[in-house]
Amino acid sequence: MNPAEFTGDDNYFEDFVPGAVIRHARGKTVGEIDNVLITNLVLNTAQQHFNQQLMEQTRFGERITFGGVTLSLIIGLASEDTSENALAELGVDKIRFRTPVHHGDTLYAFTEVLGVKDAERPDAGEVHFRHWGVNQKDELVFEGERRVLVKRRPRAGK
Repeated sequence: MNPAEFTGDDNYFEDFVPGAVIRHARGKTVGEIDNVLITNLVLNTAQQHFNQQLMEQTRFGERITFGGVTLSLIIGLASEDTSENALAELGVDKIRFRTPVHHGDTLYAFTEVLGVKDAERPDAGEVHFRHWGVNQKDELVFEGERRVLVKRRPRAGK
């Protein structure tokens, strides 16, 4: 099987138009394992992510999901539409966590194409995205910007 058959046919550099907004198809319910496993693997010692007894005594009333997990889930949900033809992640910026995410929340992702520009190589261009995520109550939980080097559409006969 040709590896090109695994990717979509509408997410090459030329397909991204500034101002376009994408509502990504999938949602993801945040499980305890998503939060606690990653929090421990990266040695994040902030107790609000893994100490339920402590968090019951706060205004949150329960553990909150580590922001790195929230960011990863939103970018992951957006990846099918924005990264299938990516050659390199160039950067993330303006990251904001707006509403705490709890175990059991379901997240949904959206993307706006902020800009496109030619790269220094003929086979790719740079796409500037703004991603955001909401929970099941439609509350904004995450927003940030991301720049990606994306393959150009293959030319016929190549």
